[in-house]
Amino acid sequence: GKDGITTGAANDIERASQLARSMVTKWGFSERMGPLLYDEDDGEVFLGMAAASQPKPVSSRTAREIDEEVRAIIDECYSTAKQILADHEDKLHKMADALVELETLMPEQADDIMAGKPPRVIETPSERPSEQMDAAANDETPAPDADVPPSESAADRRRPKPGPIGRPAEEH
Repeated sequence: GKDGITTGAANDIERASQLARSMVTKWGFSERMGPLLYDEDDGEVFLGMAAASQPKPVSSRTAREIDEEVRAIIDECYSTAKQILADHEDKLHKMADALVELETLMPEQADDIMAGKPPRVIETPSERPSEQMDAAANDETPAPDADVPPSESAADRRRPKPGPIGRPAEEH
């Protein structure tokens, strides 16, 4: 598409639009619209009642104002995101280069790049995380690794080793 835009951002656009609409219509984050509830969750369709048959609780003028506020939030956030990417373009390219070379970045490597350093070399575990999870699911004990202390229980050895995905947010 224009300027290299692809459909890969479709979910991001959908989520951003939903969040901005909720900010205006549910959470009162718009000074213009005020702290009022303009939109209730449609919820599940019950006993054959079509959700479309339920009247909307706002006038067409209010709906237009809501749309304008949502658009203003999206435009401001888009502009801010573009500025952040432009300000850190060098790190963006270094991150992309590291991903091409390494395929996966550990949190420590991403932190290195963001600090302006080259990503450190991290030794990979002897088993892939998916194999560890398969072994744990089958209640098989993986062969002990040289780096696993003998005091570790069998359950600890079956637990998948932390990888780049699935770790607590504060570790990223």
